[in-house]
Amino acid sequence: MENNLQSTSQGDIVKIEKRKPTEEEKKMMKGWPTWEKEVSEFDWEYDEKETCYILEGLVEVDSPVGRVEFGAGDMMVFPKGLKCRWNVKEPVRKHYNFGD
Repeated sequence: MENNLQSTSQGDIVKIEKRKPTEEEKKMMKGWPTWEKEVSEFDWEYDEKETCYILEGLVEVDSPVGRVEFGAGDMMVFPKGLKCRWNVKEPVRKHYNFGD
């Protein structure tokens, strides 16, 4: 698992979590909405936690504490308060869920 740490304006430590999901998690995530994005770069700020499962593509996310790269088969957790820049290197398709 790779973690990137960042402080929010309130001083809370936030991290990006990257890991492989269990088979049970994969089944659960199939019921989540799907999001797709072409090759592009954009700034993003999370106003709530997002958990997602990458179905296709390759993405780099830069935050104040570093860079994390992820692709098909990765489960990502982006914490509330994270400010980052997405660099979609290969078209991405993911299941996603906001909140806890």
